Amino acid sequence: MTVRVQEAAFAPGAELDAFAMGRTDMGAIVSFTGVVRDLAQGDLDVMEIEHYPGMTERAIAKIVEEAMTRWSLGDALVIHRYGRMGPGDRIMMVATAAPHRVDAFAAAEFLMDYLKSRAPFWKKEITGTGASWVAATDEDEAALTRW
Repeated sequence: MTVRVQEAAFAPGAELDAFAMGRTDMGAIVSFTGVVRDLAQGDLDVMEIEHYPGMTERAIAKIVEEAMTRWSLGDALVIHRYGRMGPGDRIMMVATAAPHRVDAFAAAEFLMDYLKSRAPFWKKEITGTGASWVAATDEDEAALTRW
């Protein structure tokens, strides 16, 4: 299990290659990469993400540990960025490895849902007209009910 919270950009292909290297015991590797969206329709200049070092990593690690016990995972990877990012920048990545695809997909979806709603990050969108904090949505909260 690897959890990284970092300011630096990452290359999803290279991360996935490293994660999958030598995984002859796993029949499925699933990955998801999140990208900063311009919900302001062309007006988003920057998204700023803040976190509390140490606390954020521990919270994410608990979510990953739960996924590891609920599904038959051989390994999991979570990378989440903080700092200033523009539209199209990669913001996070989840990868899961399991003997079978059903577990790999389910665990990856669980991780994405919980990271979206429960990981302690604070996001602010900065546009040409000002800045606003991104609030949790009802859809994000509803997604948790299936788990």
